[in-house]
Amino acid sequence: MRNRWTSWAIAAAGLLVWEGLARIGIVPTLFFPAPSSIVANLGDLASSGELAEHLGISLLRVLLGFLIGGTAGLAIGWLTGWFPSLRHAVDPLVAAVHPLPKVALLPLALVVFGLGERANVVVVAAAAFFPMMISTMAGVREIPAIYFEVARSFGATRGTVFRRIVVPGSLPATLTGVRLAANVALLVTVSVELVSTDAGLGNRIWFAWQTFRIEDLWAYLVVISLLGVALMTAVRVLDRIAVPWRHLT
Repeated sequence: MRNRWTSWAIAAAGLLVWEGLARIGIVPTLFFPAPSSIVANLGDLASSGELAEHLGISLLRVLLGFLIGGTAGLAIGWLTGWFPSLRHAVDPLVAAVHPLPKVALLPLALVVFGLGERANVVVVAAAAFFPMMISTMAGVREIPAIYFEVARSFGATRGTVFRRIVVPGSLPATLTGVRLAANVALLVTVSVELVSTDAGLGNRIWFAWQTFRIEDLWAYLVVISLLGVALMTAVRVLDRIAVPWRHLT
């Protein structure tokens, strides 16, 4: 808790310094408006309804992409972590596709799925898939082999082994994958919106750049940062509920 308060204090001090330098003219406010001006502009965007509209659109894309990609990554991560033969078969494909920038897949998705939301969601899902899969697979592989041997000794079925060993044993790493996948889904959603949509937070950032509305640009950047903090906090709460033994020390 002390470390957390320290980080917030450092952030607040940085904002105060920025505010002071902007007010005395050392920082060029044309490009770096004072934090108070950004907050005021953010309030205007919220009161006009523009912020809620575009935030809702972006959140829907993040949610759909995360659910589709994350669910597929979770299932395949369990299977590849549990069955070495399947892991060896899938590893080369993961090694080849995972390093590709997922935004670079957007033109291919547009060709296959056409213009519209499906292509955007597919790209976000592809981005969320790999962090979830790799984290879950690593979590299953870290489960001590003795657990599986004891289960086989007592005649446990594969279904029982999956429910009682694979899922709970990999849960800490899986929740790490949830956090990574959610953050990557947000990042790719904004990136996709910069180039291929007519609504969303990324689109508003691009529009603000085109019209040189710098305060709007900063306001939407702040919203994305706060959204990232909210996602991180939600995953931490979920982690404390689902894996309480990790927080006993």
